[in-house]
Order: sequence, then C-alpha cells, then structure tokens
Amino acid sequence: MFAGRFRHFKAQLHIPACQRLLNGPKQVGDLFGMIGGLICKAVSKTVIENGGGNVSLFAFAKGQGLSEHSAPFDALVQIIEGEAEIKIGGVAQKLSAGESVIMPANVPHALSATQNFKMLLTMIRK
Repeated sequence: MFAGRFRHFKAQLHIPACQRLLNGPKQVGDLFGMIGGLICKAVSKTVIENGGGNVSLFAFAKGQGLSEHSAPFDALVQIIEGEAEIKIGGVAQKLSAGESVIMPANVPHALSATQNFKMLLTMIRK
C-alpha cells in the first residue's frame, strides 16, 4: 500500500566536508564530525530545531535501529551513508546512500541498520 507512494527518488547526494549549518549566522560545521567517525551504537545530533520543525543527524551501527513508533508530523529521511531497512505502515523497504523516503504523520514506522549508516531526518511541524 505505501511502498510506491513513499520511495520518491534516488539521487547523488554530495555533502561537503564543511557545510554551513542553519542554526545561526556564519556558523560552519562538519555534519559527519557532529556524530563522530566510529559507530558502535545509535547516535543522534540535532542540527537545528525551532517552531517550524527540526533537522537531526543520526548514525546507527549494523543491527541497531528504532522500534516501531509514530510521530504527529511528516518527516523526510535522507540516507547519507550505508544502508537501512525502513518499515512504514507495515511495508519494509531497503534504502541506501542517496535515497530518501517520506514518513507520513501518524503512520507507524521503524528502522534497522542492515550495515552502518547515517541519515538526516527533517521533520516539519504543521
């Protein structure tokens, strides 16, 4: 039911080693450096958060994940590195670097790292 609807595109994703962050004027940061290079567990770091939503960077070691839950807002997941299985509304799909998926509000979702992976999560509040 959801598989074709939520897997939107695969594109080249190039994130420079040093990128301007959106949490303040003239602040520059290394997105990967925010969560460290060695992944042995699940790690997250908020890049920006305000009344309109938030952007968070996550890193998961192989076998780690998030159990099924839902959120009251739509969220965009962008896989930056590695591979994960993401289940949305009971439908599992494997995503790898450069792929994105939208997790709609109030639809149960879960994820599991099939290998070490990093993702950027953008949640927009209505």
